[in-house]
This record gives sequence, C-alpha cells and structure tokens, in this order.
Amino acid sequence: MRLCHLNELPEGGSRGFDPQRTGQDSLLVVRRGERLFAWADRCPHHGTPMAWRKDAYLNAAGDRIVCAAHGARFEIDTGLCTLGPCLGESLTPVGLLIHDNGEVHLATPIPLETQK
Repeated sequence: MRLCHLNELPEGGSRGFDPQRTGQDSLLVVRRGERLFAWADRCPHHGTPMAWRKDAYLNAAGDRIVCAAHGARFEIDTGLCTLGPCLGESLTPVGLLIHDNGEVHLATPIPLETQK
C-alpha cells in the first residue's frame, strides 16, 4: 500500500498515516536523511495515540518520539522507551519499502493488537 513519496516527509520530522482509512492515524513515520523509522501509533503504556496534534510526534529537539498522553520518550531508531511510565518497553515496529523512485509503501500490516 502506497503511503507517500519520500519528498513528502520532512527531513528530521514526523508524519502520521491512516492506512486502514479509519479516520485516525495508526502509523507514525520519522525521517532521518534517507532512512525512515515507522511505528504503530500507540503508546505501550495505555495504547493511546502518540501525537499531541496532527503529525506532532517529536520533542522540541527533534531527537525523541514523545507520547502526548503522559510524556514518555522513545528513541527514534529503536522505539525503546527511555523515560516515562513504560520505561524499557518499545513501540511496535512497522515495515516500510522505499522504491527507487522514492515511493514509500507499507511493507507489513500494522499488527492487529495495535490497531484502534
């Protein structure tokens, strides 16, 4: 399933997607250069969505994913919680494919236990 073109993802930024078309983002993607890190949009603490507003998943420094519900912080590249009530737990990874033409596609379905 096509999500977007790589150029539509801001360098150093994040973006949410709704691949199941439920009206709520269930996937978050963070771009670091040509690398993309994709996670199910659910905090492991209570299963709540992560963004505090549309596409706002990162802290002010842009170096951690932050859960808006309780401030837990996660490493962008591993999804590991480094601060907060779910310390040591991790976000659920989601596979992406980046084609030679820059098209970004969902490679693996978002696990059912993380869907809203």
